[in-house]
Amino acid sequence: MTGSGAGPSRRSHTKSRKGCKTCKRRHIRCDETYPQCRNCTKHQVRCDYMETAGSDIESQQSPEQQSLQLSPGSESRVEQWQQSGRFPYPEMQVFPHPHAHEYSRNDLRLIHHLSTIANNLTLKGASHLTTWTQKVPKFLSVASTHPYVMHALLAMSANHLAWLHSSNATRNLYLHHGSIALRGLHEAIGNFSHANADAVLAASLLLFWQATDWRSWSSLRAGIQSVIAAMQSWKHDSVFAEYVIEEDAPTNPFHTHRRRSSVSPVERSALLENAAYALQRLQLGLAGAQMELHWTTQLVHYVQQLQTLPSAQTPEEQFNHFYQLRKWLFWVPVLLLQREGGQGPAMLTIAHFYATALAIDPLFPDLGSSFCSAASLPPLEAIIAVTDAMHSERGADTSLLEVASLMQFPRQAAFEYRHRTLQVQQSALSQQPVSFGIDPSTLSYTNIGNLSPAFAPATPMYDVSQHTSPSGSSFLGVPTPYSFSSGTQQYGIPSPGFPPFTLQAQEHVYSFGGGFVPTAIWA
Repeated sequence: MTGSGAGPSRRSHTKSRKGCKTCKRRHIRCDETYPQCRNCTKHQVRCDYMETAGSDIESQQSPEQQSLQLSPGSESRVEQWQQSGRFPYPEMQVFPHPHAHEYSRNDLRLIHHLSTIANNLTLKGASHLTTWTQKVPKFLSVASTHPYVMHALLAMSANHLAWLHSSNATRNLYLHHGSIALRGLHEAIGNFSHANADAVLAASLLLFWQATDWRSWSSLRAGIQSVIAAMQSWKHDSVFAEYVIEEDAPTNPFHTHRRRSSVSPVERSALLENAAYALQRLQLGLAGAQMELHWTTQLVHYVQQLQTLPSAQTPEEQFNHFYQLRKWLFWVPVLLLQREGGQGPAMLTIAHFYATALAIDPLFPDLGSSFCSAASLPPLEAIIAVTDAMHSERGADTSLLEVASLMQFPRQAAFEYRHRTLQVQQSALSQQPVSFGIDPSTLSYTNIGNLSPAFAPATPMYDVSQHTSPSGSSFLGVPTPYSFSSGTQQYGIPSPGFPPFTLQAQEHVYSFGGGFVPTAIWA
């Protein structure tokens, strides 16, 4: 019993005996949440749990981290990097490069995974044939000094690994890093300046690419446009200067007035029939190229599925119909180009993936070119340039004529997309750019919402269950049972707090390793 004059008795509480060092230093109770406690997450500081590679905490509390393993060769390079501190790929010219001692072993694995892809494709002269690998060195440079950008990059790496290996554990890692990146981006937007503009843009782009629902995608797109508008006075100083200048061009199709689709049902049917016919021709030509044939078959079924569905009317419906192909455009080219052996069938297959996106783009007018068509054009034109160069050098070789015949659809798709873009640009010259209703001076997350990954919107799904992917994943946009609806709950990074935004307002060197062409012709 407390004596007279004594203060109130202290409340009993449970001490945190294994709390992180940051919480102990700040004299606050740590909740001991692995791999980053909530206090450190809230204050956007690196928790030492994240830095404890191989610790008891990792082995006891993080089953998803335990399951992340790379190939023996990659594991060896990661271990050497951790011991020496030397970034494994100096030729990538990443500066400043990530310092190994600042990251957990699994963080280093994720960084190494994306770095290896980018480096290998660069050495093959194929990094420009994908939508993202050329940008990895710039992302790494920015991420090395901005933790939330690094988390966005780690999320993308885990996203890719989960897609490759159908791993729920790696998927959880993707959600974990994505949520931390989103919190960091939220804070950075609140303190937007010249100093952090590149980091805000980098994190926004990485999360934008991984968006799995209409609201997330449109919010991030609006935010990216706001950031670019705010960077006008220093855009030439940006490490993403080329991207910023291209995106900010007044004649960029995203800025211009786009009418709602004038594609009639007959024209829609013709577009899809033309794409399906071209893909079926490619199937016949890919005999012997098993992986390429598999993915071409997936694409055929996707187009056939579109043929059975009514035209998508709302922006969200359009997103759901186009989502699957967009996801493939990020991952399938990398998968095919990384494989050993001849790359000719891979290039033909990839060209048809890009061409299909360009060909069906008019069916989804509310998404704009930023959804995936604008990013598909440059790598497709690079492939066309390679085939043109071969044809001019070697003349009327029978196998080259077959390649030229199969490239007719990709060539036509690129030409028609360029023509449509030119029409939009010419129209834009006599009109004011569309106002997006966002004041760059007041960038903020206005409706950040619940940041728990479990509260994400559904991922669009559709039915190709009889044609499963080699990875067999049940998420992240690989062929699984779905019906072009958002009725099946999926988990993803939640919608960011950029002001919700829709485009409805815009109404006012290679060799073949098999198949039909001799290896020598692409040597």
